[in-house]
Amino acid sequence: MNDTAPSSVMPPASAALSQGDEAYARIRGDVIACRLPPGAIVTEPELMAAYDIRKTSCRIALTRLAQEGFVRSRPRKGYQISPITLRDVEEVFQLRAQIEPLAARLAVGRVDLDRLRTLEAACRLQHPVLQLNDQIDVFMDANKAFHLAIAQACGNERLHRMLAGLLDEMSRLVALGFGVQKTKPEIKHDHNALIEAFAEGDARRAELIARRHIETFQAMTLEKLYASLAETGAAIPVKGPGSWR
Repeated sequence: MNDTAPSSVMPPASAALSQGDEAYARIRGDVIACRLPPGAIVTEPELMAAYDIRKTSCRIALTRLAQEGFVRSRPRKGYQISPITLRDVEEVFQLRAQIEPLAARLAVGRVDLDRLRTLEAACRLQHPVLQLNDQIDVFMDANKAFHLAIAQACGNERLHRMLAGLLDEMSRLVALGFGVQKTKPEIKHDHNALIEAFAEGDARRAELIARRHIETFQAMTLEKLYASLAETGAAIPVKGPGSWR
């Protein structure tokens, strides 16, 4: 007797991987946006039902998310969405303050100014028809694109990859802090000042503006997170299993 299922029944490995990649992207997006709340416990059956995915795809997604530190396995319970702490804020911004000024200095004379202006304008677009959390998501995507364009132009691929991960982690911090406080982040005029420094070829000024921008945004984020702490009485607004969709 042949125990191997027909090829028409079993999806090829490449198809399973592709579905797993899609599941990973969808779940990861909800983790970053805090639609899957930090600290919440979720199970494979819950995720499979919520995202309409198969067990194989779910496990591929969870394995990748665990490798990135976004989820933690909890034996006999399921998986915990990694909590957010104030230490996370300090570490993320500490690293950003080291590598982004460097990226800005190295990008002088190499960055596409027209592209930067377009990306900066996208950060300021208003989306009144969207819910606040979705407005924050759109802003953070535009902001990430602006900063990664500079990192890409600097020519250091490792720096670019590191910053991409840091900005994803920062998006969680912003979604939690600003989302609870029901307000959108503001970037003041730092982006435009940075573009001017690039246009003038002033590497020193670009480096200083990049550092000032990060320090200002860190203070804003900490303010919102502390206010959220005071309102919720806990570091994170944990919801019960099944209540996050």
